[in-house]
Amino acid sequence: MTTPAVPGPRIPEAVHRRRWLILGVLMLSLLIVVLDNSILNVAVKTISTPAPTGLGATQSELEWAINAYTLVFAGLLFSAGLLGDRLGRKRVLLGGLVVFGIGSALAASSGSPTELIAFRAVMGLGAAFVMPATLAVLMNVFERDEQPKAIGIWAGGVGLAIAIGPITGGVLLDHFWWGSVFLINVPIVILAIGLMLWLVPDSRDPNPGRIDPIGVLLSVVGLVLLVYGIIKGGQLADFADPAVLATIGAGLAVLAAFVVFEKRSDHPSIDVTYFKSKVFSAAISVIALVFFALMGVTFFAVFYTQSVRGYSPLETGLLMLPLAAAQMIFAPRARLVVDRFGHRATTTGAMLLIAAMLAAFATLDADTPIWILEVVFFLMGTGMAHIMTPVSVVIMQALPREKAGSASALSNTFRQVGGALGIAVLGSVLSTAYRTSIEDELARLPSAARHTAGESIEATLAAAARLGPEGRALVIPANDAFLHAMHVTALCGAGVALVGAVVVALFLPGRAGEPGESGRADEAEPSYAGNAGHASNNVPGQRRDTGQ
Repeated sequence: MTTPAVPGPRIPEAVHRRRWLILGVLMLSLLIVVLDNSILNVAVKTISTPAPTGLGATQSELEWAINAYTLVFAGLLFSAGLLGDRLGRKRVLLGGLVVFGIGSALAASSGSPTELIAFRAVMGLGAAFVMPATLAVLMNVFERDEQPKAIGIWAGGVGLAIAIGPITGGVLLDHFWWGSVFLINVPIVILAIGLMLWLVPDSRDPNPGRIDPIGVLLSVVGLVLLVYGIIKGGQLADFADPAVLATIGAGLAVLAAFVVFEKRSDHPSIDVTYFKSKVFSAAISVIALVFFALMGVTFFAVFYTQSVRGYSPLETGLLMLPLAAAQMIFAPRARLVVDRFGHRATTTGAMLLIAAMLAAFATLDADTPIWILEVVFFLMGTGMAHIMTPVSVVIMQALPREKAGSASALSNTFRQVGGALGIAVLGSVLSTAYRTSIEDELARLPSAARHTAGESIEATLAAAARLGPEGRALVIPANDAFLHAMHVTALCGAGVALVGAVVVALFLPGRAGEPGESGRADEAEPSYAGNAGHASNNVPGQRRDTGQ
């Protein structure tokens, strides 16, 4: 069941003419947020080496350098989306870019792992205001029939950042000090701000209603507690630890209170009844599941290529190029596959492909031909492209477009929580499996050094280097132990991807025009021809909130 398309354009002609240039500026803003994490993935090995080459960061400190960003980012995403809808998305986006640029400059000058962790948190604060605003602005400069194509290109921009990040990081680490991987963000921020001031129109919710301070506070506290508990459980490799359980439980309790409060409020931050739609809930959930599997696997893939296979940071970046290239190629074209086969078939097939590629990591050894890894990366990127574009369209077109910031923030919040869970849970699986496998071999080390040496393959290899010729006997066992741990972790990730395949197969609709599982009109498939979707997006005469 569909609603009639609205005749005629509803976007000011001046904005409509420059919509593709605006999309380019939004992708540049998105680029730095994604670029930063992909660069850091290549740089973790360098940062873990002692000064002056790196900061001598431990495995735990490296995880916090990544997770401090994730914790602040995930905790504030929802609130940042609400502020963008209320204050103006362009204004919020510009503010986020400024904070991100300052945080990047400070991170580049860090003198210790603690300083790096703190400044990464500042970067996360800025990124929280950048990410949801880019997609919200996109929804307010493109007509509904062009939104799927624009979202596909936007998603392809993520692939571009994934490609540029490791290669750029590798080049910088080959020629400059480790801090250059953060300093590179500053000129990109300056360029993005200049172009944004020139090209991008502002937009906001014309009827935002009263401020919901209690709801905002509950969402921030709940998300921060939940993500912190997840991260801590991953670090301890023990989710049964009382402190971990208490923190996660408190986070879930606060989020439950948030839902109850929002349902009863006459001016809620988010209408939680949107989650009654099986299609919307399934789309949001599968984003979390995809990033759970992907983030956990890419975290150990860097150590496989650098520590086990001996590739340099630049070579590692080049090896990851197929993953990004596939997303760049297929994300803008995913809408064509959906037009032909429908959301259910497209996304289920993509999730099964991702599961198969994650399982393929369990077949990799120290001497596996490298082209096999390249094929795995390419097919994984292909699967990602056919998940992220269709699912993002479902989410963004499910909510009224004046709530575009909230819709984008919800999508990105679930993605970040899923990614944090992936790194924490699969990271703890990797750590536990590695320690168990290498434990007997570490008996030759002094008792005081055994615990630290068993934290990771890098820690074991560092301990072996300190022993000199005698430590060489640890290298092969360390590689074997890591490979075993990687295989176990990859299979766990594949299992999560299979759960995602079941979710989309059960709850996403089929071809355009088919009703959702419940047969409700609001669960009909978002149209790629501009005919279907949320009724509030298609009310004749409704003015688009361009802010013009």
